[in-house]
Amino acid sequence: MRALVTGASRGVGAALVTEGVARGHEVLGTTRDGAGLTLEVTDPASQAEAARAAGAIDFLVCNAGVYLDRSAGIEDVTAEQLRDTFDTNVTGVILTVQAQLANLSEGGRIAIVSSQMGSSERTGSSGFAYRASKAAAANIGANLATALKDRGIAVGIYHPGWVQTDMGGAAAGVTAEQSARGLWDRFEALDMESSGRFETFDGQPHPF
Repeated sequence: MRALVTGASRGVGAALVTEGVARGHEVLGTTRDGAGLTLEVTDPASQAEAARAAGAIDFLVCNAGVYLDRSAGIEDVTAEQLRDTFDTNVTGVILTVQAQLANLSEGGRIAIVSSQMGSSERTGSSGFAYRASKAAAANIGANLATALKDRGIAVGIYHPGWVQTDMGGAAAGVTAEQSARGLWDRFEALDMESSGRFETFDGQPHPF
């Protein structure tokens, strides 16, 4: 399988590249700093250039994301945090899919990395921008599953776990390597029958 993973400079994205290669897949990882395939997910011109550079792929993983308002409550979250979070976590997903659709082989697959924090059943008192953006990302995945069904493209939506990364923090219970192994198990099992489902990295169904 030839796969493209966005946001691969560190954390879950970097672990997804390593795990995919270990499983025998050809995996391209995008970064913003020029290491690997350069991609700024919010920039249409960058998306077009990355699509030209990537070429044909079988699998697209929309992993790139930011968490800018970790401790901000409703009185503290700023317009800038909201705008920048949605630019990356929502607009970035749609632009990535738009740019890479022509590269996806017939019967290809797309994975949207969302979060349990976007679920309507996991509400909280902070992180409004991040929570809303991840809810939107999950919604995009569900609607893509419908929109791309006639093309035979399966779409999965995933919670990677609470992962020990810069975003998740040291107290998280799952390593990036554990998350990547579980996610790749889900990726390899993704087909038209499971398209549109929201699942955890370890295979449990997750509420939207």
